Amino acid sequence: MYHTWMRYFTPGPVHHRLGLVCLGVGLQHGTLPTVGPRTLDHHVAVVVSAGSGWYRGADGRRATVTAPALLWLTPGTPHHYGADPGTGWDEAFVDFSGPATATYTELGYIEPDRPVVPLSDAAPARAAIGRIARAARPGNPLLEVETGAAVHELLVALRRARADTNADGDPVLAALARDAFQPLSVADHAARHGMTPAELRTAVRRAAGCSPKDYLLTVRLGRAKELLAATELPVAAVARRVGYDDPAYFSRLFTRRVGTAPIRFREQQGRSVHGGWSDRVPDPEHPPTIPPRSV
Repeated sequence: MYHTWMRYFTPGPVHHRLGLVCLGVGLQHGTLPTVGPRTLDHHVAVVVSAGSGWYRGADGRRATVTAPALLWLTPGTPHHYGADPGTGWDEAFVDFSGPATATYTELGYIEPDRPVVPLSDAAPARAAIGRIARAARPGNPLLEVETGAAVHELLVALRRARADTNADGDPVLAALARDAFQPLSVADHAARHGMTPAELRTAVRRAAGCSPKDYLLTVRLGRAKELLAATELPVAAVARRVGYDDPAYFSRLFTRRVGTAPIRFREQQGRSVHGGWSDRVPDPEHPPTIPPRSV
């Protein structure tokens, strides 16, 4: 016995230029029929929020699926899966496509080589899928744009919910971010984790979709932007704060990666923040306030 609800759409060429398009959405629960063997020409994210089952990919090996979990069905990859007859499962799925899938794959949000992904919590992904289902109401003139935007949200929610990423983020990335401003080489960072440089590269590529060097650079330049926008520190001081002893090199690097020079970036922000700089994340329940300036 099972229950199912689904809708399918046909976005036009102009909607594909948005980067992602939703092709279909469904919510099902119970002892569902086995899916496949089959091969698709688009992506499907299947979020299993309760129950258990199995998945068999192109290599023929059968993997156990235990909720909460994600099944990635990627274009051109044969797959075959189903819920256990005794337990059934609850699933929500989204079919999607578009040129942005290549970038999401490069960044590690979509993992073709990892079709079964344990999740720490299926609720945020289910909420994103729920938004797609609500947008699928008959006659919605914003259908393609609303559902496409929600697919972006879904991919972020699934990346954040991966069970190998704790609430504070990936531990390797957290440690790299903490030590990013120290004069350490990639080999030095790897040694701190008891890894070889190759192992660190693999871990960072999987977690952030880039090399350790690029990740460290992203952290450094992100902090540099914050300091330029929120303080009056000279550019040379900002450079030292983020790990560069040579301010000229820092300025060239910043200009190349950001697209504008540090001084120009500061001018573009056009604001002055009073009260100094803080690394603390504001409490959303009690946001900080800036006292009125005396006149």
